[in-house]
This record gives sequence, structure tokens and C-alpha cells, in this order.
Amino acid sequence: MTHFSTCIPTQLSQPDFIAVFADIYEHSPWVAEEAYQQYLHQGIDGDINEIAILQECMANILLAASDVKKLALINAHPDLAGRAAVNGELTAASTSEQSGAGIDQCTPEEFTRFTQLNDAYKAKFNFPFIKAVRGANRFLILADFKRRIQNDIDTEFKQALVEINKIAAFRLNDL
Repeated sequence: MTHFSTCIPTQLSQPDFIAVFADIYEHSPWVAEEAYQQYLHQGIDGDINEIAILQECMANILLAASDVKKLALINAHPDLAGRAAVNGELTAASTSEQSGAGIDQCTPEEFTRFTQLNDAYKAKFNFPFIKAVRGANRFLILADFKRRIQNDIDTEFKQALVEINKIAAFRLNDL
């Protein structure tokens, strides 16, 4: 199993643990807080110093949360190629992820298409389109956007959670 290269979770105090892992789930430190509580009080099945064990723990916390908390976490994510990206208001992780997929290199036409799809998607589902963009490019993302906008709300809500857990796994592997 792979261990973290920048920290040893079992050696972190609660505030330090939360500080390190707070934005693994976009603007949702409650996931890190619950992971710490589970480790400290309930015991996590496995070595929390292993990336895969902590990722599984955090993913399960998200999936066990209320739909209200899940929706709040979904809504904490920025639009792909949205205003926050243009204005430089993304978290460092989101900025890196979007630029790694070439979203920062959109032509004006592509940027317009992203804006149209973001607006249409949010009008239909009342939450932003979520996609783990690492390993993708803006062309694949646009194609997935066009395909997924045809889905029903339940399918997209579940898919958003799958994508969020993928994003979290990437972020944990970066530590």
C-alpha cells in the first residue's frame, strides 16, 4: 500500500489533520473532521496512513451523509471554465486540475460552449456539472458534458458523487 509522502496522518493533531485534509472535498472540511473522529473514536478498518484506506473512509463518509450535505458539497464545486476560474477564485487544487485538462486554453468559442453547457446543466439539475478532469482534456470534457446533460437528476446526482470521490482520490494521492 502507498503511504502519504507529505504527512503521517496518525501523527497529526486533530486541528492539523483537518487543516491538511480540509479541502480534499471542495470547501467541505466536515469530511476530514468526520474521518478524524472515526479514526480516533471508532477505529478505521486498516492503516489510516495508507492513502487507499483514508480515501475509502472519506468516500464512505460522503456516501453516508444526508442528501442535504451531499448537495451542499456538490454545490461547493466551481463550474468548469466558469467565472471563478476566469477571476482566479478557484482553490489551488481546482486551478491545477482545470489547467491540467487544458481548460485554461479554451478558445473563445469553447469558453462560450462551456458557459452555455454550465448554464443549461444548472438550469436542469440545480447543481454544477462535476467531472474529475485529471487525465482528460477540454474536448473529452465537453463531449461528456453533452452526453451527461441528457441524464435524469437521480443519475446525475449519483454521478456527481462518483466524480467527487475520484477528485478526492487524486488529491489524496498528491499528498
